[in-house]
Amino acid sequence: MKLKLSLLLLLASGYATQVSAQATNAWKTATGGGYTYKYVTGDPTHSRFYTLKNGLTVILSPTDKQPRIQAYIAVKAGSKTDPADHTGLAHYLEHMMFKGTDKFGSLNWAKEKPLLDKIDNLYEQYNSTKDEAKRKEIYKEIDKTSGEAAKFAIANEYDKMMAAMGGQNSNAFTSFEQTVYTEDIPASSVDKFLTMQAERFRNPILRIFHTELEAVYEEKNRGLDSDPNKVQEAMFEALFPNNNYGKQTTIGTVEHLKNPSLKAIRKYYYSYYVPNNMGVILSGDFNPDVMIKKVAQNFGYMQTKPTPAYTFAPEVPIAAPIQRDVYGPTPENLTIAYRFPGATTRDARLLSLMGSLLTNGKAGLFDLDLTKKQKLLSAFASNYTLKDYSVLLLRGTPVKGQNLDDVKALMLGEIEKLRKGEFSDDLIQSIVNNYKKSKIEQDESYNQRASNLMDDFTSGVDWRTDVATINELSKVTKAQIVAFANKYLKENNFVIVYKHQGTDKNIVKVDKPTITPVEVNAGEQSAYVKAINAMPSNAIQPVWLDFNKDIQRATAGKVDVLSVQNKDNSIFRLYYRYDMGSWNNKLLPVAAQYLQFLGTDKMTSEEISKAFYKLASNFNVSASTEITTVSINGLQENFGASVTLFENLLANCKPDAEALKGLKARLKRSRENLKLNKAAIMQGLVNYAQFGANNPFNNVLTDEEIDNLKADDLVAILHNLVNYKHTILYYGPQTAAQTGVTLATLHKTPATFAAYPDKKVFTRQKMDKNMVLFGNFDMVQAEIQWIRNEDAYSPAKAPVIELYNNYFGSGISSIVFQNIRESKALAYSTYAFYVAPQKKDDDNTFVAYVGTQADKMPEAVKAMNELLNNMPESEKGVLAAKDNIRKSIETERITQDGILFTYLAAQRKGLNYDERKNTFSAVSKLGFADVQAFASTELKGKPFTYCVVASDKRVTDDDLKKYGELVKPDMKQIFGY
Repeated sequence: MKLKLSLLLLLASGYATQVSAQATNAWKTATGGGYTYKYVTGDPTHSRFYTLKNGLTVILSPTDKQPRIQAYIAVKAGSKTDPADHTGLAHYLEHMMFKGTDKFGSLNWAKEKPLLDKIDNLYEQYNSTKDEAKRKEIYKEIDKTSGEAAKFAIANEYDKMMAAMGGQNSNAFTSFEQTVYTEDIPASSVDKFLTMQAERFRNPILRIFHTELEAVYEEKNRGLDSDPNKVQEAMFEALFPNNNYGKQTTIGTVEHLKNPSLKAIRKYYYSYYVPNNMGVILSGDFNPDVMIKKVAQNFGYMQTKPTPAYTFAPEVPIAAPIQRDVYGPTPENLTIAYRFPGATTRDARLLSLMGSLLTNGKAGLFDLDLTKKQKLLSAFASNYTLKDYSVLLLRGTPVKGQNLDDVKALMLGEIEKLRKGEFSDDLIQSIVNNYKKSKIEQDESYNQRASNLMDDFTSGVDWRTDVATINELSKVTKAQIVAFANKYLKENNFVIVYKHQGTDKNIVKVDKPTITPVEVNAGEQSAYVKAINAMPSNAIQPVWLDFNKDIQRATAGKVDVLSVQNKDNSIFRLYYRYDMGSWNNKLLPVAAQYLQFLGTDKMTSEEISKAFYKLASNFNVSASTEITTVSINGLQENFGASVTLFENLLANCKPDAEALKGLKARLKRSRENLKLNKAAIMQGLVNYAQFGANNPFNNVLTDEEIDNLKADDLVAILHNLVNYKHTILYYGPQTAAQTGVTLATLHKTPATFAAYPDKKVFTRQKMDKNMVLFGNFDMVQAEIQWIRNEDAYSPAKAPVIELYNNYFGSGISSIVFQNIRESKALAYSTYAFYVAPQKKDDDNTFVAYVGTQADKMPEAVKAMNELLNNMPESEKGVLAAKDNIRKSIETERITQDGILFTYLAAQRKGLNYDERKNTFSAVSKLGFADVQAFASTELKGKPFTYCVVASDKRVTDDDLKKYGELVKPDMKQIFGY
């Protein structure tokens, strides 16, 4: 489960829709399978909109690209409709909707129910009691009674059921005005899925509550450790003093988290989880005439009921900048936010266009003036659309030597240019062309289709308007945008949030309550779930890749061309792939980054960016440790122009001293900021654990080497790139032969390729004793990773590794999750899995993770170690894991350029076949004994390196030395500079 609080970037939104300028989009009514539905003419997704007799909205968008279905069950209720005295309640309920009903999730409902009723009443006493001593006594009784009730509960039975039917990404999220339950299932399992979902929403039982509440505490602590989260909360609080967008947060206050009410949660469920306030959104491989009958039969029992209306006083216009200051350990940045009308208005659609005028990745004002010219380390603008209001967000990060007021001046300077119309006359049409391309790509994905439909449903956006948006925006004039900008972007009508790098003195940790581990009854199964498992399902035959048949081959001059033909639309993706990277030359990634700031003798860097954007094309050069990839994508009609534009840039880019000066400053500031990133610190520790003090992570330029960078050297690397051996990959409408002929002219290569520079070799360490690597970071939580270098890669082990990972530590239904989170409430996030290498000559690696409160770290480490040394046995769990693997593989379709990259990945492992075929065949013959033997051989009693990132104020050296020899590398040792 997760909070949907991330900022939504424009091109991922549902507003970009493909429709010709001449098309008209209108709602029409039709009948199929005995049910009446509405549809929008000219809708490329062919979505149908039904309203059942009980008011339930059903949206179906069929596509047969893969034999799977993306399902969303959405409720139009979120934190905005939380009671003021029980904030976070919608999110609580989201977590509890995975706990089952009176029919499943229980071994004996008759014996469980009285205990759950008692827990209900105990929480009410707990909430109404102010005396701390009495509260502790009541909590002891809650803990005791919860343990008794858990003896009759089957933890995670819902998740096990979904895994057994081949479900993927079983999850849910809560936001301001939506709570959404998401599943990705095989099309063959839809009857089981709908039966399970209908039961799930019939009578949810709030069992195993106090351990789940602790998981929510952990989620709150993660939020307290997240500076971006704190910035967003401060921004919304200032923007919306009258609306619950700003008055309360999705996860709730610490005080309300400490005083939950099961009765209030249940009241919320009965108020908002009613059919006329819910939607079932499905996209995938099905016949909609058949599917609607199935949905109606399963959800027809639900009874319509009026829902409480949400009302609020309109926000008063902002007359002067409202400033907020946020402190935390991560790098400083600045956010400016303007308030706009809500998602259903035309102004919200114009806002999306205006956001792209500022940031579109290539030719926006921020892109060209702030990022391209390196005036800021990063800068972007994006629109955040909600039902009642929308927001234009500006975010900037300073380069070295700047303060946040400098960032403010630069970003507001671009807003002033927008208000004056100081942007290219043809930029709006270029944006529309890129929207069209984006929409084509979105419509290829059944997941993205469902997501767009779901977002429109919960925010109240008319799908017809969405479908027609591109046509609408293509008619918008520059004068209209300038007028729109002047209407809403005044000199002083914004909120500004200064994110300072420093100690947050206001942070309040959610304290750890005493929790006795509860039973999870992992091997048990309710009669209801047994009945669902017994339901018939249509068999789906797996489809294996045949690298000889599925990949076309040709040549372009002396370069091999591997191709998969796109027979669906006009999108192309082209790659030049080199078997060299930073291990061959540490300057290669720097040269790749430098290219984006360079021009030629005929075009400036800004003109090149504009030209690519006008073509609705993109290019990128990326250099990893061992692979460098040039990628170009766009519309096939612009293939020649796009490739020519890139080839000219690569061959004729010229040194730019000013750009290099800016790049050096950018590199240094980025490196400083990386040291303030806990994930980067952990990555450095993990590399240290695997390879020792000199490792791939700190194989970077020194500060002195950055100072001595020369423009001529970097440009020489770019000019010479084409002289090294590489492979061309193409996915697009042309055949391989046609592509080869075209590129033989456009992509000039030498008669003989140069040899790759010698590659630096890193050797994995043998782990013969327990060690602890510690990185200090100012945070509430402690994060621990267990790292072990294993033996050499062997394809024969792939099936048992897949089964071990699925059963033991990957996913909500795994042993690790059930034990550490469900039973012991020691973490919000935890996992463990065995990782195969990317190359046949490399070793396997084992990784485990727990993110927990610092004061729970000893218990969490102990719990994981117990599982690693004594893996619990559950034959039903192994069977469910096997079912999940086989059904996932049965319904997986590797398509498009995924075929090419799967082939190249197989080659690196020394394989010439689809590895999934062996796993699919072998896994059915494996059992718990095989998994146990694998775990005993590879992990039981073996030494590990513990990588720990935590605050040294919360975790002591003595604590850490209990687990092994303690090493505390400083930041220079971790990062290499």
